[in-house]
Amino acid sequence: MHVIAEMLSYPFLVRAFVGGILVSLCASLLGVSLVLKRYSMIGDGLSHVSFGALSVAIALGWSPLAVSIPVVVLAAFFLLRITENGKLKSDAAIAMISASALAIGIIVTSMTTGMTTDISSYMFGSILAMSPSDVKLSVVLSIIVLGLFIFCYHKLFAVTFDESFAKATGVRVERYNVLIAILTAVTIVLGMRMMGAMLISSLIIFPALTSMRIFKSFRGVMISSGLVSVTCFALGMVASYTFSTPAGASVVVVNLICFLLFSAWQAVGRIRG
Repeated sequence: MHVIAEMLSYPFLVRAFVGGILVSLCASLLGVSLVLKRYSMIGDGLSHVSFGALSVAIALGWSPLAVSIPVVVLAAFFLLRITENGKLKSDAAIAMISASALAIGIIVTSMTTGMTTDISSYMFGSILAMSPSDVKLSVVLSIIVLGLFIFCYHKLFAVTFDESFAKATGVRVERYNVLIAILTAVTIVLGMRMMGAMLISSLIIFPALTSMRIFKSFRGVMISSGLVSVTCFALGMVASYTFSTPAGASVVVVNLICFLLFSAWQAVGRIRG
């Protein structure tokens, strides 16, 4: 507690905690649906698209978030349409878009001088560099994401588990698939500053997979995923502050340890059962 109190005495760490907790919560809730629908790698693909868009925006002197959010949303929609039409498998479509966007970002970065530091912070994460405006934008968009997720919870549940049944009951499956893609795209862009393009997908995948080791119901996995994500983020930040390690990487390692602990708990339960 002493360490946390000391950390919260610094304004930039308070901003990091507020923005990070909200983004982690959004990513973990969306991650449950994405993992169950076998779209867990969409976060990785969209983060690379965001990196490409950010590179172009910084090179042209535009606002990085203002450019990357609509670009990533369009990429998510385009990716969804490709896979729905059956022209490409989801993993192939994600790999294609991911590699293309990353290549564009790298070329733009190599051709533009003076932007290496800015791009590096988005590539590998720099949560401690979050400005007050970054945090305000994260808070507003996170509230919108969480609000839409809660409001559409039952429809998203139906679409996640059985699209055919959902269609039969009158649910506009395509609309809610697009909603999931858009919410994921916004969350990815917000998390880029915090975790970087290389690590942001871990916030989507780890909490869901960890919770599925113990809980079997959709609601149980959702609640556990949110709690695990927020707890792992806080512990990762404390570890980063204590041992002077990169914040994003520390959060991922704590998530990995939590996953291993839950897996061990599951194995012990099976032996006793």
